[in-house]
Amino acid sequence: MIERHLTVEGTAWSASIVGRVTPYDKDELSVVFTSRDAQGRTARRISRFSPQGTRSRAQALDELPESDLAMLFRQSQPDWTSPELNYAR
Repeated sequence: MIERHLTVEGTAWSASIVGRVTPYDKDELSVVFTSRDAQGRTARRISRFSPQGTRSRAQALDELPESDLAMLFRQSQPDWTSPELNYAR
């Protein structure tokens, strides 16, 4: 599985593709951003994007420019608002 790393406002996050495979799998993908704090608590956020080049899930994330990945993070929502992350709290 492809995992990308980025730093936003001093916090390190990893990004990976999540979610179940649907008939629209190649049209829109879910990206989960995960971070751990010094106490070991996990924070997760989720966003969706439509691949512009390849339709492979892993390659689509790998080919995503760093600036677009940061934009996805800024548009992401907390895990407790997302069915893909089981509305985690």
